[in-house]
Amino acid sequence: MPFYENVFLVRPDVSTQQVEALAQQFTDILTAQGGKVQKTEQWGLRNLSYRIKKNRKAHYVMFTIDAPPAAVAEMERNMRLSEDVLRTMTVRVDELEEGPSAMLQNKGRDEGRGGRRERRGGRDGYDRDFEGGRDRDFDGDRRADIEVPDAIADEGVEP
Repeated sequence: MPFYENVFLVRPDVSTQQVEALAQQFTDILTAQGGKVQKTEQWGLRNLSYRIKKNRKAHYVMFTIDAPPAAVAEMERNMRLSEDVLRTMTVRVDELEEGPSAMLQNKGRDEGRGGRRERRGGRDGYDRDFEGGRDRDFDGDRRADIEVPDAIADEGVEP
């Protein structure tokens, strides 16, 4: 039987238990058709890159599947009929990956890193003593540090 990876997005207002129930429902459809779900990963509630059906977030779930094409087609049909599923994508792969997916590996890495503000040492990118206008020239030097020729200084022109 061919191998597949399926990722589907569930509406953000659905609870985690309901997401698990949906995943179990789709797993049951596959097993009834002679297929097998090798691995189920829930990536949690994540931000979407763009709005999908007026939603900015969604619960992500990934299946790795060993099933006949008819079983996968039936699962996709049921996903399209479900009002809770925002989007789905199934891809045929040559072999199934062992261990956690790249998304779960990145999630563990990001949790130990802390937030952006912590990484920057409390700085938020704004210069606190900056009071409007440019206080630096294009080279990054402060204007007060630039030597002004006497001819310009006598005319009273600001550099």
